[in-house]
Amino acid sequence: MLTPHRLAPTILREYDVRGTVGQDLTADDARALGGAFGTTVRQAGGSRVVVGYDGRTHSPLLEAALIEGLIRAGVNVERVGLGPTPMLYFAAHTTKADGGVMVTGSHNASDQNGFKMLIGKHLPTGGSVYGEAIKALAEIAAKGIYASGAGSVTERPVRAAYIARLLQEAEGLRPMHVAWDLGNGAAGVIVPDLVKQLPGTHTLLFPEVDGLFPNHHPDPTVPSNLADLQEAVQHQSCLLGLAFDGDADRLGAVDDKGRILAGDQILALLATEVLKERPGATIISEVKASQVLYDTITAYGGVPLMWKTGHSLIKQKMIETGAPLAGEMSGHIYFADRYDGFDDGIYAALRLLGLVSRSGKTLAELYDALPQRMTTPELRFPVDEAKKFAIVETVRKNLEAAGADMVTVDGVRVTTPEGWWLLRASNTQAILVARAESEDSVGLERLKEALTTALKAAGVTPPSAL
Repeated sequence: MLTPHRLAPTILREYDVRGTVGQDLTADDARALGGAFGTTVRQAGGSRVVVGYDGRTHSPLLEAALIEGLIRAGVNVERVGLGPTPMLYFAAHTTKADGGVMVTGSHNASDQNGFKMLIGKHLPTGGSVYGEAIKALAEIAAKGIYASGAGSVTERPVRAAYIARLLQEAEGLRPMHVAWDLGNGAAGVIVPDLVKQLPGTHTLLFPEVDGLFPNHHPDPTVPSNLADLQEAVQHQSCLLGLAFDGDADRLGAVDDKGRILAGDQILALLATEVLKERPGATIISEVKASQVLYDTITAYGGVPLMWKTGHSLIKQKMIETGAPLAGEMSGHIYFADRYDGFDDGIYAALRLLGLVSRSGKTLAELYDALPQRMTTPELRFPVDEAKKFAIVETVRKNLEAAGADMVTVDGVRVTTPEGWWLLRASNTQAILVARAESEDSVGLERLKEALTTALKAAGVTPPSAL
């Protein structure tokens, strides 16, 4: 029988549940979460949930406890086993499951783990579980108001079907030499067998699944984590390099000159091909993305939509607008064009390979065709958790009073003749995020000065990087 259980507030994130195993995240938490999520599925009229887990050392323990909670809530569980998060999404969509839970620490350090959840789209509350829905799960657990019943557990192998679906995007690829950095993450369950069926030569870095990540941290947005891939691409004369985070829902890319492409640059290239087939389509990205992306979408006949940061928020907006493609700076790329609208780093990698193959060019040539801008890195600096949103609101009011040209969908993004600058509060951490972009160094310095002035006017000491 499930009993009332308090989930630590620190693990209740905006888009998932995540914490440090053995500290604020335990098997008891997983069991209670399973009961609460199972209750939610039952209340929505469902009874069948697919469950997967990544390669972290503690994922099997958390998966077992999660499943115990689910079946005690009367849910029938289908285990898809070890693999990337997109494989779990694939299972949920193709089997029309009433819900799905992935045990994963994503791109976080090896002592971190968590749970990504979704409700089947065919149910009234279908979609990603985030925000208030996560708080509601915690409330169910705290009050102990679980559904009850005798659920079951069966195996639901989907790996072969998932690889077969991925291979549909490989038809017609020209032979290329590609380096793949699997980072000892869950991509290692899929990519080694996938590339055996692709034309060309494929060099695999760190394909062994190892939850301690002995070679480098599994986050392709951090340049230092791509050093091995850059070296492999250049020393082995590869046409490009591809990298994934710990659960393979993010994509990183390195061109044949060894340069790292940012998430918005990858999205800009992918958008050009999608828009050839879908003229006038809406393409979604976030407020941190380069103006080059939005201008490229417009130039190719698309409708750019700037939206809030966060994979759950982006996916929900895709459903609302019918957008065939979306993406974030973090490397989450979402295809609803020939795919099911979820973020899948391996699928996005194949779409990028297809683009390069069909273009007859190198990735560097495609990248060089994009307008170049000077940008700051993403500047992240700590502030009081209780004050972060109020600070951004103060900045917004000051700018509004000054008649600034700005977008306020997620923080403030201010456009000036020099370019743009951004300030937003993180949804998951006690930090503010800032960024600026201009055509030249002089303009960039002016934007940084404007951002510094805005922060000081709100009573905040600007970060030293400004």
